[in-house]
Amino acid sequence: MVVGMMRAGVDPATVLPAAADAAREHTTVEASDVEVVRAVPRLTVRYEALDDLTASTVGRAVVDRVQELVDVEASRVTRRYGARWYPLR
Repeated sequence: MVVGMMRAGVDPATVLPAAADAAREHTTVEASDVEVVRAVPRLTVRYEALDDLTASTVGRAVVDRVQELVDVEASRVTRRYGARWYPLR
């Protein structure tokens, strides 16, 4: 997810844990991270999903929760095949 402005009164330290917790309500979370790429903050939550529908459902839950805390400028769900990540269709 590419994230933007924080909502008023939101502690920045709560955003990543809230995103991971939203996914954890549905499945096992493998990792979560915030990084800045070319001056753009990106939030990543990696989780297990048996199929694309499940992955999309969990991804939507994560975005919905994060949107309560910050502006989500862009998001996408990807699936790993081998060493590469591909967007879901």
